[in-house]
Amino acid sequence: MTIALWRAAALGLGIGLTCVSASAQSAPAPMPPTIAAARDEAYPGTITLDVDVADVARGIFRVRENIPVASAGQLTLFYPQWLPGNHAPRGPINHLAGIEISANGARIPWRRDAVNMYAFHVDVPAGVSAIEARFQFLSPTAGNQGRIVATPELLNLQWNTVVLYPAGHYVSRIRIAPSVTLPEGWSFAAALDGASTQGQVTRFAETDLMTLVDSPMFAGRHARRVELAPNARTRVTLNLFADRADQLEASEDQLRPHRELVRQAYRLFGSHHYDHYDFLFGLSDRLSGIGLEHHRSSENAVGAGFFTDWDEHLDDRELLPHEVVHSWNGKFRRPADLWTADYNTPMRNSLLWVYEGQTQYWGHVLTARSGLWNRQDALDSLAHTAATYDTRVGRNWRALGDTTNDPIVSLRRPQPWRSWQRSEDYYSEGLLIWLDADTLIRERSNNRRSLDDFARAFFGGGDGSSTVSTYTFEDVVAALNAVQPYDWAAFLRARVEAVAAAAPLDGVTRGGWRLAYSDERSNYFKQYEANNEVADFMFSIGAVFDKTHNVTQVQWDGPAFNQGLTVAAQAVAVNGNAFSAEALRRAITAARDNPAPIELLVKNGDQYRSLAIDYHDGLRYPRFERVAGTPDRLGAILASRAR
Repeated sequence: MTIALWRAAALGLGIGLTCVSASAQSAPAPMPPTIAAARDEAYPGTITLDVDVADVARGIFRVRENIPVASAGQLTLFYPQWLPGNHAPRGPINHLAGIEISANGARIPWRRDAVNMYAFHVDVPAGVSAIEARFQFLSPTAGNQGRIVATPELLNLQWNTVVLYPAGHYVSRIRIAPSVTLPEGWSFAAALDGASTQGQVTRFAETDLMTLVDSPMFAGRHARRVELAPNARTRVTLNLFADRADQLEASEDQLRPHRELVRQAYRLFGSHHYDHYDFLFGLSDRLSGIGLEHHRSSENAVGAGFFTDWDEHLDDRELLPHEVVHSWNGKFRRPADLWTADYNTPMRNSLLWVYEGQTQYWGHVLTARSGLWNRQDALDSLAHTAATYDTRVGRNWRALGDTTNDPIVSLRRPQPWRSWQRSEDYYSEGLLIWLDADTLIRERSNNRRSLDDFARAFFGGGDGSSTVSTYTFEDVVAALNAVQPYDWAAFLRARVEAVAAAAPLDGVTRGGWRLAYSDERSNYFKQYEANNEVADFMFSIGAVFDKTHNVTQVQWDGPAFNQGLTVAAQAVAVNGNAFSAEALRRAITAARDNPAPIELLVKNGDQYRSLAIDYHDGLRYPRFERVAGTPDRLGAILASRAR
């Protein structure tokens, strides 16, 4: 209805019209009261948390929680939103359902906060000493709903998904007594203490909410425990869970480097601050993958064939080294602006290039030192990283430091132009920065000192301590200067805060190598493609294709980009022949001696287009070349430590 018709109808009905002055301005509605900040005060009483995860067929986790209350009045309950290691507000509240609050057998209404969707307000009646909360966590049943954490064979229970907690207190000051009901006959592993099992129910010793959330559980029908430090005073256990029992059959040759990983980590850091450590390791094609750090454990999940198809999972072997390093860097030592008193205070990510970047570095190094990779695979993996960030053209407008905000900005959603937008580059470009620092220390100290000395001094110490020790940029600079005097503040700011067209590859050249390209794929590159089910041509025509020939990445301003190729297009044919990765390799090779463009037929929706890609430089796969007459510092970094 037009305005004129509406006015006529209104007048015909005798409706009066009131004119509003054009200069009048509406006032915004007042905001609701601010929720009280967390205080370093003990919450009165102990919460009882009973979680039933036996319904793995449907992935429904049923929760009953008894929460003591000290007095009548408003109680605010939080659902965890900001979780350590997530670097973003990713608490899966959309899977929370069926909330019922009661006391003394009577229902109590609850209401969600008008601004903070993770906060629930309850008016506690007089005479009530505890309330009961019942709800379900409806875990995803398909990948497009979120991470699949329950299958008929195994599950991954993260306690933060199944708990409501009272606002206004440090989570370390909230006491809680947890229990879990598992499917019949299942085994479990978690870093929690005091487990006591009767039938399907396991109760754990009372703990605090911070420790509980930091101690997730893996459970399954098919499980195996392997001790990785059998003669040490501190237990370190590899807890394996798989889709099938035969997938647990790891050989001694496969387990030996995992034991060596523990030894090499101790030789690097010089101490450990946990009383026991559990690798929770899922081998599954159904459970979603994960790599998440905790103080006394880590959550890890890869494909089911990690051991049975060992050679095809070369790329996955870096996962456990990365996550265990986080026990030192990220859990024991943590950036000051990432430490929060509860799980609903926003975190700040300014030092993720240390938290994740140096962890990525030591994870890579320990993968080599432990023997999980051989020297050549370690070099080839590093060459792939160097080439990726050397061609990351988004560095022309976006500094590395700003990518620490990417977990919040992008929430790990797919990107149309990753090479231009940049992603969480602080991980692997951070690795390159720390390689640069390591080789610089070695060079300036005549190889008497290295970044190993920084790691031992900065992340070591406090043997057996579980108290988080925070750090700042200034702390990092001071610790580097204690190892090797230098203008480290300027060094780091130039690489983190400045926009730079070139990647920080000085560590490669100072390490005695240079980045080069070959028309042959390295063993590492082949296994990376196989494990990720892609064909990667980013360093030639500038595109990556998945196993169904769909485009998953396009290099900004690359040859394919300049002809209009986009993510989600599907390659149909190349030079008139049915598309395959091998057919494209042949076409790229032939174009070196042929001035004609490569003809790529693609389908996007119901439209077909032929792209004439004018590229004639052949296949390009990254590798390192030794620089003659220079010390092989990179080789020394990757070599295992005898003590």
